[in-house]
Amino acid sequence: MTVKIVGVRFKPAGKVYDFDAGAFVLNRNEPVIVETEQGLGFGYVAVPASYREDGLPEKPLKKVFRLASPKDFEQRDKNRETEQRAHKHCIECIKSLKLPMNLFSVESTFDTNKLTFFFTAEGRVDFRELVKILVREFRTRIEMRQVGIRNQAKMCGGLGRCGRCLCCSTFLEKFEPVSIRMAKEQGLSLNPTKISGQCGRLMCCLTYENATYRQLKSERMKANWPKIGRIVDTAQGKGKVIRHNVIGDRVAVRLEGGQEVEIKPDGLIPETGQTEGK
Repeated sequence: MTVKIVGVRFKPAGKVYDFDAGAFVLNRNEPVIVETEQGLGFGYVAVPASYREDGLPEKPLKKVFRLASPKDFEQRDKNRETEQRAHKHCIECIKSLKLPMNLFSVESTFDTNKLTFFFTAEGRVDFRELVKILVREFRTRIEMRQVGIRNQAKMCGGLGRCGRCLCCSTFLEKFEPVSIRMAKEQGLSLNPTKISGQCGRLMCCLTYENATYRQLKSERMKANWPKIGRIVDTAQGKGKVIRHNVIGDRVAVRLEGGQEVEIKPDGLIPETGQTEGK
């Protein structure tokens, strides 16, 4: 069975979902109304339609309902006004109920049959009374969703240390595991304030070049680079290897006088049996 599938994204850096395009001819960035489990949804084409026979899901795909019309854009603007009003009202309720939670976003389904409130908190929060108040106010289904601090940064956006918009809010669809070992592999400062993002967690960009650094480091070791802590002879005198610059194909050496120099490995002469601790 051949199905014409199109990829639709509902948020700027959100996940791409597959839909049955049917008879529609859709191009990238076209606004569409699609059928979802929550009702109709407003999204943009992220992956143009293509025919697929293999790898189809067991359940039939939801369908593209129609191309978005001017009225649909008006409805989306009204939904945003509702979201802003719901956010303001919920903040007031949280303060009055003295709940230990941080509300940062509210989203409405396209047909306004449900409001989802996103928040962060240190632990579990009893928000049953809050939900009752919100249901009485907005007369619709209410969902309270607790998410992690990284998801908050993704949804709120902002500027990173590099001066550009956060990767997670612009193009990252999912979070990859990040470890302090990646910073060590790349010779970065281990100061938490320098390798942490706005969310307070290790920066996602530490993963981008990690595989390259590991590959180059493995190749350099096979080429018999002197290990860190090794005493070597240089044209400027004796010194100790303090770090490897695998990207620049150089070795950093601290000379006996305290001066640091970076030298090509083939310009070093290791002294047999002499190694110092780091």
